[in-house]
Amino acid sequence: MGLFSGCLQADARDASAYARLMGGQRAQLLLTDPPYCLLTRRRKGGDLRDPRAHKKIDHEAVVRFESVRDYRAFTAEWLPHALAQLAPEAPAVLWTNLLGRGPLLEVAASCGYAHHAGDFTWAKRTTDKNANEHLLRVYEVALVLTRAPLPPLAPADPPRCWSSVTAYEEGEAEATGHHPHHKPFGALEALVRQYSRPGAVVLDVFAGSGSIPAAAQRLGRTPACMELRPEWARAVTARLHRGARQPR
Repeated sequence: MGLFSGCLQADARDASAYARLMGGQRAQLLLTDPPYCLLTRRRKGGDLRDPRAHKKIDHEAVVRFESVRDYRAFTAEWLPHALAQLAPEAPAVLWTNLLGRGPLLEVAASCGYAHHAGDFTWAKRTTDKNANEHLLRVYEVALVLTRAPLPPLAPADPPRCWSSVTAYEEGEAEATGHHPHHKPFGALEALVRQYSRPGAVVLDVFAGSGSIPAAAQRLGRTPACMELRPEWARAVTARLHRGARQPR
């Protein structure tokens, strides 16, 4: 029994899904982009904070939470299952926003991932220019978590990369089906290279459009991924099958 081929359509909160996905193997890296702690736009009285439709946050792929407490409960339902699939020395890299940071750190620590090695920051390069300089905005961050403190770097070791300045590649949105939360390869490459080795199993339990498993595959790692929505799981499977036919 081996890893599931393609993207498993499953709920990351379902303990039985991991047995089907992993086939008894362990991952060397958890790199995933869970739903962010987006609070509802309704006020206490029930009226919408902003009645205007928003093409990104009103997308069907977006999950909303009524409170940070609800998000903490959601995190406790999936993160322990995902962390249990990792080899003892494997790190976990979790994309998040400010509201989700606390719940992720709290639940991870309760599972033995109490060492917060730092934040990986994606500074998104815009198409706007100020004179000859591109404008940047701090777009998202990923928490780097480990069971034990990272060892000191030896003189010959490459520096640890904690940030990336990148934009989306041409055609990337079309390749991902215009998923509202896909990450560009440039924002994922440093993380995959830094925290895994060629041939390693990279686990993503919120695959979305497949940005993370596709990046892992492109860099010679073995993706193991699941996605709740059937249409996106099928799209990711097709994307990985196309990638497997690409010359390296």
